[in-house]
Amino acid sequence: MSLKAVLFDFNGVIINDEQIHLQLIDEILIEENLQPQKVSERQASLGHSDRACLQELLKNRGRVDNQEYLTKLLHRKAQAYVQELEKIAKLPLYPGVEDLIYQVRSRNIAPDDPRGLKLGLVSGAIRQEITLVLERAKLAEYFPVIVAGDDITTSKPQPEGYLLAVERLNQEYPDLNLQPQECLAIEDTPAGIEAAKQAQMQVVGVANTYPFHMLQRCCNWTVDYLIDLELERVQEVFLQKNLKITAPEC
Repeated sequence: MSLKAVLFDFNGVIINDEQIHLQLIDEILIEENLQPQKVSERQASLGHSDRACLQELLKNRGRVDNQEYLTKLLHRKAQAYVQELEKIAKLPLYPGVEDLIYQVRSRNIAPDDPRGLKLGLVSGAIRQEITLVLERAKLAEYFPVIVAGDDITTSKPQPEGYLLAVERLNQEYPDLNLQPQECLAIEDTPAGIEAAKQAQMQVVGVANTYPFHMLQRCCNWTVDYLIDLELERVQEVFLQKNLKITAPEC
């Protein structure tokens, strides 16, 4: 078995914008005459899609919701997110993102070579927010496949987003014949890690949101920072077909 694709999470892996999202969700709740998030609710939302988080928050407050109402709130949040990022001179990208992308691309003989490593992104954030950040950070060209919260009806820890990314990568590269077991997911939360594991992928946990020791219990590899990840060593493990590399349960 070889490593063929590296799939990034977005919030908490590429960009450090958790506080912005928490603030914007609280603002939406207050505008809807609802109580802002409790500490426990903020913690429980980590790793889940914006839609799933808002749906749970509305439910907890006795507010009847439907998909149209949720979509309206999400669009309001996305517009506010754009405005918040416009106030920031330099995006709060996590150290090592560009370096890891370079490591992946340096292993490609040609962009369409099925033997080269491919990049994808799987997130519960809506596409508008993801695209804004990637374009501003000049990273958009490196992610030909993006699965956003708009694309699926479930949220991590369900595996649908990762499985859809495999399907789309195979569409993008017809000769790739990618299988989930040939993917490496990069995640920062237990929900995201579980989603990738349920999709039968190997997982790197980066300690941006949760402590190293907590992620180490349930990931195949754990790093304090993305810059610490040695992709060459990970590839060597993938090539050792007889080595069991299933991650333990969280």
